[in-house]
Amino acid sequence: MLERYADLIVSVGANVQPDQVVAIDASPEAAPLVHAIARLAYKRGARYVDVGYFDGTVKRIRAEHAREETLDWAPPWIGRRLLDLGELDAARIVLTPLLPPALLQGVDPARAGRDRLPSVPELFKVIDDRSVAWTISPYPLAGWARTVYPDVDESEAVDLLWQDVIHVCRLDEPDPAAAWVARIDEIWQRAQKLDELDLDALHFEGPGTDLTVGLLPSSRFAKEGGAAHTRTGVRHMPNLPTEEMYTTPDPERTEGVVAATKPLDVSGSLVDGLRLRFEGGRVVEIEADTNADALRARVATDEGASRLGEVALVDRESRIGKLGRVFFNTLLDENAASHLALGDAYAVPIADPADLPRINESAIHVDFMIGSDAVTVTGRTKDGRDVTVMRDGAWQI
Repeated sequence: MLERYADLIVSVGANVQPDQVVAIDASPEAAPLVHAIARLAYKRGARYVDVGYFDGTVKRIRAEHAREETLDWAPPWIGRRLLDLGELDAARIVLTPLLPPALLQGVDPARAGRDRLPSVPELFKVIDDRSVAWTISPYPLAGWARTVYPDVDESEAVDLLWQDVIHVCRLDEPDPAAAWVARIDEIWQRAQKLDELDLDALHFEGPGTDLTVGLLPSSRFAKEGGAAHTRTGVRHMPNLPTEEMYTTPDPERTEGVVAATKPLDVSGSLVDGLRLRFEGGRVVEIEADTNADALRARVATDEGASRLGEVALVDRESRIGKLGRVFFNTLLDENAASHLALGDAYAVPIADPADLPRINESAIHVDFMIGSDAVTVTGRTKDGRDVTVMRDGAWQI
């Protein structure tokens, strides 16, 4: 199964090309899949495979013992590596999570929130430049499995989480690559229907949520439709698995309150019961049952960190959604429920270059889930009509 999974990641996720440099970022525990990916990348003609392992335990040690004023410092060579990968038109494969959820449990959340690693701002530049064919896929770490399945022993928890990964990544299909081609086409067709509505804003209403998110004039859902293309024309899947339709909001036009519907892991700090209030596009209040200070620290990073950079719609009928499971992992949880992201915005969904100067810029991008069967999504069209987009977790268009 590792070989089958590695083949899907290499051939469909990153779509590794002959003579291409390939970067792999993972937890040390994911080494078996890293080795399988490297082997297949070289078989496809890769020039060089560069592996970076991120040690979550060392991150916790830093959060516990480093001088507080140093916690937001990031080594410059990490960002330079990403920029160099962009100059080489490389591929980049990330196996998530790089650290188990709640790894920093017990650490002062305000301290923990200052250390943004392994994320660095240069990541958003290579995404917007379309210079790197990137993909993110899950690998069941033992610590992650224990969080998802706390009532069984570790070995069984890992086995159960692997079964989930096999299912949601369509590795149980006779031809997983063909299955993803078909699924991406379905997502793109649905996104087209959203764009045909010519929306000006989205309104989310449910328990603890009454939020309006304005869109830019040329914000599009179908611009990528689950797949993406680099500047050299290489098609890749940024998220594997993926079930979302996303676009870039107007950072100045978010108003109201919103309650997260799933816990959020902020680089090792688990934020549960998250509640936000927006005024004039900016978060003005952050409350949570646990670890609110971790997110408050992130939002204090820069001017754009308190504004939205993404709005995404996901129905309940995806393979992930039907499991009804909380994975405590953004890649899987954001593809089971509609979500928002604070911070940096993607340029890809913008159809008119004139709108690009208006998109949000930040050194962070933090997704949090706001969708559920109890949350209704209504679209306000540019000509003033209200259209029900999603009700009871199901599409209405």
